[in-house]
Amino acid sequence: MDRYAKRMTWPFKLTEWPDTGAGKLADALTPVRTVLLDERGKAMTSEDFAHLLGRWRDEGVRETRFMLGAADGHSDAERAGADLLLAFGPATWPHMLARAMLIEQLYRATTILAGHPYHRA
Repeated sequence: MDRYAKRMTWPFKLTEWPDTGAGKLADALTPVRTVLLDERGKAMTSEDFAHLLGRWRDEGVRETRFMLGAADGHSDAERAGADLLLAFGPATWPHMLARAMLIEQLYRATTILAGHPYHRA
């Protein structure tokens, strides 16, 4: 996971909510894009994910927050307030594995947008 994080030129922050119940997302939001990692979310190709992030960047979005849910996942209200529900397939993944997959996909997105051949390796 650190290998990809060190290579990235975009600043990023991974946030995991403490397992204290639902309803905390709205309190933490600022005018940014919010992506919830959720097994019920949209599965995207790496290219589609990269182009979405590139579009947001080009529209002046200053920050995209990627949120991993607590043990019970995200609440309906949190899902409704998100800009995107993103799934890495229909399975539920352990947080550390989901974090590693997210960071790798973020790195892959930067290389796709830069025209680098990494994503084809």
